[in-house]
Amino acid sequence: MKYVLAIDSFKGCISSAEAAEAAARGISVADRHAEVVKLTVSDGGEGMLQAFSQALQAETVQCCVHDPMMRRITANYAVKDKTAIIEVAEACGLSLIEPENRNPLVATSYGVGELVADAMTRSCTHLIIGLGGSGTSDCGIGMLKGMMDAAQRLAGKPLSTWEEGWRYLMKEPVNIVLASDVDNPLTGPQGAATVFGPQKGATEEMIPILDRRAKTFAEMSKKHFGYDRSCLPGAGAAGGLGYGFMQYMDAKMQSGAELLLDWLGFDALIKDADAVITGEGSSDRQTLMGKLPVVILRHAQKAGVPCWLIAGRITSRDELLDAGFAKVSCINPESISLAEALKPATAKQNICLTIQNTTTRATC
Repeated sequence: MKYVLAIDSFKGCISSAEAAEAAARGISVADRHAEVVKLTVSDGGEGMLQAFSQALQAETVQCCVHDPMMRRITANYAVKDKTAIIEVAEACGLSLIEPENRNPLVATSYGVGELVADAMTRSCTHLIIGLGGSGTSDCGIGMLKGMMDAAQRLAGKPLSTWEEGWRYLMKEPVNIVLASDVDNPLTGPQGAATVFGPQKGATEEMIPILDRRAKTFAEMSKKHFGYDRSCLPGAGAAGGLGYGFMQYMDAKMQSGAELLLDWLGFDALIKDADAVITGEGSSDRQTLMGKLPVVILRHAQKAGVPCWLIAGRITSRDELLDAGFAKVSCINPESISLAEALKPATAKQNICLTIQNTTTRATC
């Protein structure tokens, strides 16, 4: 029996690689002769840098940048030839801000601009940007400021326009791909502030202020460039960083999961598999709206291979089964507390046991 493991991270608990390792242990107990292929995966959110770096065999680069509160930190990105892999959460992640300090009216994406500028000064011409996990909602204004400051240091003089700064940073034509599963516009009821602001610390009073700031910035940018990309799918990703990249750098949005699976040669890996196992921290009907497990499912269905889904929490089980998952399993017993379930050791053990039991039944 051959099993291909492509399990997303269990957010705030264990990484994709740790989840796959735990599942592999469960399979080996149930079927010690099984062939197991472990893949580190991400759709552009948490764990993107590790997953994409492994797929490309890229080298990690450290860079001194500013966090969302403008404190100095060391952030990582990765480089392979002229391709740079950047996870914005390394510089503006929500996890970098203490809960009591979370305020999207203040938090800045300045450090993301420093990462991008550093990659460009290393002559990287293809940038893959993962937009998950941000703690900012500044439409990329901070990022643009960070890039302009870097360009002015290179120029050794003040620069008056974005175009001047861009020319100093861009040694060759640059192609930027945004890896994300978010398709929200920049503003409005489905925009960055309204949908994602609360999880970044925005109060009810802050949300209209953030949305108005985004609309004003988009209007000013439209006057400058003569076009407006604030309504494009993904413009609202990462607190509007998607918009900043698309409007100012002509970046293109792409499914992070599809991009990674292509690099991994996923379709070739699963063509002779007996089962594909995917998963995530919490699965519900939103899983079916382009998240990594359903992308994995579609590829498995195309190959005619059963796809199993595991998660720490499952709702809408019938909808998930109707979508095509052959098995849908919650790794946690009903009696477990949230605090206990979120312990990495507990999650790994429960994944191992769940996969062991599921594999045993499948091979009987």
